[in-house]
Amino acid sequence: MQFTSLNLIDPIIKALEEEGYTKPTPVQAESIPIVLAGNDLLACAQTGTGKTAAFAIPVLQRLHESHVHGVKRRIRALVLTPTRELAIQIAESFDAYGRHTGITNTVIFGGVNQNPQAARLLRGVDVLVATPGRLLDLMNQGHLHLRDIEYFVLDEADRMLDMGFMHDVRKVLAALPKKRQSLFFSATMPPEIVKLAGSILHQPRKVTVTPVSSTAEIIDQQVLFVDRENKNNLLVHLLQDRKISSVLVFTRTKYGADKVARFLQRHSIKAEAIHGNKSQNARQRALNNFKSRETRVLVATDIAARGIDVDELEFVINVDIPNVPETYVHRIGRTGRAGSDGTAYSFCNAEEKAFLRDIEKLIGKTIPVVEDHPFPMLQQIPENLARNPVEEKNRIGHPGPKQQADSKKRWNRKPAGRK
Repeated sequence: MQFTSLNLIDPIIKALEEEGYTKPTPVQAESIPIVLAGNDLLACAQTGTGKTAAFAIPVLQRLHESHVHGVKRRIRALVLTPTRELAIQIAESFDAYGRHTGITNTVIFGGVNQNPQAARLLRGVDVLVATPGRLLDLMNQGHLHLRDIEYFVLDEADRMLDMGFMHDVRKVLAALPKKRQSLFFSATMPPEIVKLAGSILHQPRKVTVTPVSSTAEIIDQQVLFVDRENKNNLLVHLLQDRKISSVLVFTRTKYGADKVARFLQRHSIKAEAIHGNKSQNARQRALNNFKSRETRVLVATDIAARGIDVDELEFVINVDIPNVPETYVHRIGRTGRAGSDGTAYSFCNAEEKAFLRDIEKLIGKTIPVVEDHPFPMLQQIPENLARNPVEEKNRIGHPGPKQQADSKKRWNRKPAGRK
């Protein structure tokens, strides 16, 4: 199927050709006709399937077809998304796909001075892309209202839930007109998200491209067992392979992200960290450097990385195994996007073995183990956490006397200050 077969208008077809798009992804092929027909949409599609274009393209077309020239623009479409990075990228997509339509958009998010955003809204805009907090702030100050919204998109609904934004989302919903077309996108569909969708959508058409429990089959997933203190050394070892020219590295904490980035820099590897404690300018600069390949490694926390969309990103490395299985799906979805090849390495220490077991249960497969690396795990895995306790002991071997003594000291070490 080609985009030309989706009944799209010439200005959008021209923009897609300029972007190098010819064939829609599955979520785009299914969603675009539904939205163009005026139906509400409930879409379950994992990260990297092309869902931004799945809602941006038809919303732009519908706005263009009913645009009235010569009057001040009013906000007719609202896209609500959880993070600043994702909001910026969605706005960039509206710019790209709508460059020949005359439809205007702007993006608002927290962490920066609000005055330029408020000034842009005063001039009038057709599409508003926003994060919940800044949207409510500007609404409360009288800089905008949502009375004219005809199209509402809630993107990354499950991440909204994870980040504690549901209260803000409900406040926004209360300000929207009841008569509107609503589009609901989520990578996973836990019960809370299903309930929220039911309160937003009216007789929605459903699109499910990739089930919650699956990860892109094209992604080569591998796990490396390593002691916690050797994870950074193992990362440097992997990066000696020059084929890994650009890699997104995940850590569990902001402190961990900074620590990994500094460690790589000390080993002459260009790396930057991106997380919530960084200023918006610093985060955007780091992201731009990564996209332009000026920076080889971008180290990120889950919240900061949501919405990072880098063309032809082939490698993701989980320095820390996530403790929420669905987060693993989101992380590795940064690579293998839109049919491209991808590889995801995950470093797992003894304490994280339970997290790995939960991930494998969710995705319905056992992740292959990389046996041959210079930092094998010496710390024995507790038998209740092993996939197969007997095989696990045989695989990692029995530590020698010194390693056993060191391990015993680590496990029995008293916290500082205890007598």
